[in-house]
Amino acid sequence: MNGWLIFLIISLVLGIIISNLLLLKQSAKIKIPESVLKSIAERKEAENESREEKEKK
Repeated sequence: MNGWLIFLIISLVLGIIISNLLLLKQSAKIKIPESVLKSIAERKEAENESREEKEKK
C-alpha cells in the first residue's frame, strides 16, 4: 500500500478517537435537571420496594 494512504487511515482513526473522547468529556459536564433527578430517585425507590416485597415472599 502507498505510504500516504496508510498515514491517512491512521490519521482518520486517531481523529475519530480524539473527537469521541472530547465529546465524552464535554457531555460529562452537562447538568441534569432537578425534575429528571427526582424521577430517577422515585424509580429507584419503587424498585427497592418491589425487591423487598419479592424477598419477603
